[in-house]
Amino acid sequence: MTIETKPKLLIVDDDEDLLTQMKWALLGDYNVLLAGDRQGALDIMYNEQPAVVTLDLGLPPHPAGVEEGFAALSDILTDYPRTKIIIITGRGEKEHALKAVGQGAYDFFYKPVDIDVLKMLLRRAFYVSQLEHEHYELQNRISGDSFEGMLGSSPQMQDVFTMIRKVATSDAPILIEGESGTGKELVAHAIHQLSSRNKGPFVVINCGAIPENLIESELFGHEKGSFTGAHTQRKGRVELADGGTLFLDEIGDLPLALQVKLLRFLQEKVTERIGGRKEMEVDARVVAATNRNLNEAMQAGTFREDLYFRLGVITVSLPPLRERKGDVLLLAKAFLKHYSEENHKKLTGFTNPALQAIEDYDWPGNVRELENRIKRAVIMADGKKISPADLEMKSPKSRYSGLSLKEARESLEKEMILKALLQSKGNITKAATSLGVSRPTFYDLMEKFEMGNE
Repeated sequence: MTIETKPKLLIVDDDEDLLTQMKWALLGDYNVLLAGDRQGALDIMYNEQPAVVTLDLGLPPHPAGVEEGFAALSDILTDYPRTKIIIITGRGEKEHALKAVGQGAYDFFYKPVDIDVLKMLLRRAFYVSQLEHEHYELQNRISGDSFEGMLGSSPQMQDVFTMIRKVATSDAPILIEGESGTGKELVAHAIHQLSSRNKGPFVVINCGAIPENLIESELFGHEKGSFTGAHTQRKGRVELADGGTLFLDEIGDLPLALQVKLLRFLQEKVTERIGGRKEMEVDARVVAATNRNLNEAMQAGTFREDLYFRLGVITVSLPPLRERKGDVLLLAKAFLKHYSEENHKKLTGFTNPALQAIEDYDWPGNVRELENRIKRAVIMADGKKISPADLEMKSPKSRYSGLSLKEARESLEKEMILKALLQSKGNITKAATSLGVSRPTFYDLMEKFEMGNE
């Protein structure tokens, strides 16, 4: 057995003779790590994260007392709560050992050390640790907070998950509405995965990311020679989605001429390539998504009413992150775990000011903005925990530090006006109403902060 495949065991004791004795006695079964004080133990925990620790309560700088040992116990369990810690103590200190167990230690063991008995205790501790790890991984996979790659314990997201389960079994078109960054593609993919079409393709096209002169060819394909540059025959995304699901992201940006062609496909289930003369039957379910207000687009004449009602047979509305109470920290911790592993960084969590800053922020870019900030923070972080500076966010306490009362008030006013405009998508009436002021007052505030009133 190589040292890399052995379970990691940390021994914390200031008695060098005992450390040496235990190391050589246990080296055959474990990857033995040694520390002589609390800081050394914490450094090893940070770098190696062993599953089991033996801990002597009498550590320097006060080896005759137990304060430093209890501090080490607390520090380890705070950052690594599933660690199994075995207290090693003298027979006359049973009350300290029992107190340690009461504070979260796994078990205790008396000096002088009987290696055979200790080995049995260690085997049991590692076995329990492995069982807990497997249970933890299983719970993560089946947790009610997780659904087809999406996380959310808030009532709003639980309602979305319930809606997805109901509509997935249907073949009707679906329209997903939600602000940018709320996870519309994840919802579309979940609907596909839970449907009878999950063995077929899941084809995605972003209607707002492709130039208008190319999107018809992307959607419906073309025959060789049908236009300049059409050197070969090409299948369109509609055709490629046969037997599966076609996801049309940002459907509100689809040109009017193509809206007519898409409507025909939805009604008749046939498509035709550019330059082609043959109609092809295609069995694809259409799921569309938008971050635009399609009712306003219909009034403006940029979106067809008949296509809207054809697509919106079933509508799934995604809440913005600011309305998903409790989900932001759940998501933040999940992203931290993912990107820490991806970047091989052993980060133990967020500082309290960072958690407060995350909770206080409105996240106008929603889940995508949260994910990007945490991804960057993981890369930039120097400490063991993510700070507000790593997130490029100010902690609530420091936000207005150094400002006069007048400056702080103006800063808050400007921040709230900007957020109201963003959330109302520039609708002055809605923005003013959300802040409880009249339209003239809102205009006055915009003029005060030189925001313009376009």
